[in-house]
Amino acid sequence: MQEIIKNELKLHNEVSSNMNGLLSSIESIAKLAIQSIKANGKIILFGNGGSAADAQHIAAELVGRYKKDRVGLPAISLTTDTSALTAISNDFGYDQVFKRQLESLLNTNDLIIGLSTSGNSSNVINALIHAKNLGNRVVGFSGNNGGKMNNICDINLVIPSMDTPRIQEMHMFVGHTICHLIDLEISD
Repeated sequence: MQEIIKNELKLHNEVSSNMNGLLSSIESIAKLAIQSIKANGKIILFGNGGSAADAQHIAAELVGRYKKDRVGLPAISLTTDTSALTAISNDFGYDQVFKRQLESLLNTNDLIIGLSTSGNSSNVINALIHAKNLGNRVVGFSGNNGGKMNNICDINLVIPSMDTPRIQEMHMFVGHTICHLIDLEISD
């Protein structure tokens, strides 16, 4: 078992060591988030499976706190309302589950962050296209060379890996780093 653990840590460290090429993108995403919050917008996040959990986690860090005691910041994950998720999926199809929620929640200064390790999740893609068409800034957290999100997002942060667990680990690293940068900029 220890050899498996060591190998997992080695794989994690390999992806982590290849993240330096993404520093400017991470900084740009943090700046978009700060601009959105300062303009009375909110951060709206969504994804499927582990990416849904990551979206919820990042939203919770912003609404609650990351490291600094400060006012709660406007952030929401579209993956938490089971009634909306199941009703929309049943009535309109799962590929519309995030787009339909954006139709009712989206405001001009909101920043949209879609998480998809493949970059190709149709429900994430549909929501990003909808927000982009309305003039919102859209950001992707992806991997696997970025997929379809490359052609939609203002910034698509493509984790340099094809391995879903490693991609998700780096998505959380990036999410935490952005929360830290926001904490440094936003004062009570």
